[in-house]
Amino acid sequence: MCKAKKYHKTNNTRIDNCMRPFIKNLSEIYKKNYKILACCCGHKKYPMTVVAKGPDGRIFEMISDKDIPRKRNFYKRDAQGYYYIPEVSTP
Repeated sequence: MCKAKKYHKTNNTRIDNCMRPFIKNLSEIYKKNYKILACCCGHKKYPMTVVAKGPDGRIFEMISDKDIPRKRNFYKRDAQGYYYIPEVSTP
C-alpha cells in the first residue's frame, strides 16, 4: 500500500504503482472468468479495493464481495482527493 497518490497510466486507465504486480497476477489467474475493472490500494486511508465483473455479469468488489450497482464511476473522491468506494467504506 502506497502513501502517495502515484499511479501508472495505461491508455485511459490509472493503476496505483504498488498495485501493478498484484493486478497483473490477478488478471492472469482469472482472465477467463473475471475482468478487473478498477482498483485502488487505499493509500493508508481506505481499504484496498478491486472491482471486477464476473462471468454472470455481476459487478462487485472482490475483497469485500460487495455488489457495486454501477457499470462505471465506482470511486468517489473525498475532501483530500483520495478515492474510495462508498459501498465498501465511508469517508
